[in-house]
Amino acid sequence: MNAHGAKKARSMLKAVGLYCTQARMAVLEALMEASSPLPQDRIAEQIAAGAFDKVTIYRTLESLTQVGLVHRAFMHRRAWHFELADHCTEKQCHPHFTCVNCGQTHCLTDTSVPMVKIPHDGFVVTRQQVRLEGLCPHCSADKEAEAQAHVHFSHRRGDMDRGS
Repeated sequence: MNAHGAKKARSMLKAVGLYCTQARMAVLEALMEASSPLPQDRIAEQIAAGAFDKVTIYRTLESLTQVGLVHRAFMHRRAWHFELADHCTEKQCHPHFTCVNCGQTHCLTDTSVPMVKIPHDGFVVTRQQVRLEGLCPHCSADKEAEAQAHVHFSHRRGDMDRGS
């Protein structure tokens, strides 16, 4: 862990009254370095191989979630993805965008979505999480290039069919 990351992790843990264990420090570091939410197995990969077993990582994530340092961003392929809760409020998480082509998830921390108002009686929204799906800029550019190549090929083939 770099010195700045270690200092920040210690400060975060101290602020919520948790001991600075090696597992907590390592999990926080992995999440600090991540560019998007991570499932438990990827967090384990980010930490030194074999440093902690799955149960330790699971319990660490649970304790960090309970105190609000980490939260479950969304579930994908039957696995929760975790991230630091520093861009979220108690009632609302920033939106996430998942590309349906490459599977990458992007945090949209500078995008705000108003809280949903449910018109039916009896529903109480305790937390709002928004997950958008579509094509990321890279994949949409690839799809556009693919479409352009197909149009060009179709026109050339039409010319060949007419004996040009």
